[in-house]
Amino acid sequence: MALAGCMQAQVLRTPDYQAMGRISPNGIVRNAESMSMGSFEPDGVVLDRSGKAVGRISRLEIFDTQGQRLGFINTNGTVHNGEGAMLGTISLNDGKVTDAKNVVLGYARGIRVDWIACYFFFDFFKK
Repeated sequence: MALAGCMQAQVLRTPDYQAMGRISPNGIVRNAESMSMGSFEPDGVVLDRSGKAVGRISRLEIFDTQGQRLGFINTNGTVHNGEGAMLGTISLNDGKVTDAKNVVLGYARGIRVDWIACYFFFDFFKK
């Protein structure tokens, strides 16, 4: 399951819809100033800005570098931590990202849900 991606980088937006970064179709994550913040590799490895592995994605599950499950995404867009507690939701219709209390964290339309979860919920890309 993934939100359909376009061939152009898709914009990550703040709750007030200001651009905060981009994720390209090949997984490169950039901040609002177009500086690289890391990447999602084809094999599921997630790299930080220095190229160091910080996690891994496999079948809508997110793991740390030791293989510990940090969380998962259900087919309805809910994001959970490793113990199953809900962290928030990614709307499959419009890309709105909300926390467990329904507070809008931002928007990420046209980006894979596992990539959105890593960005907004698992802090793989520190500013």
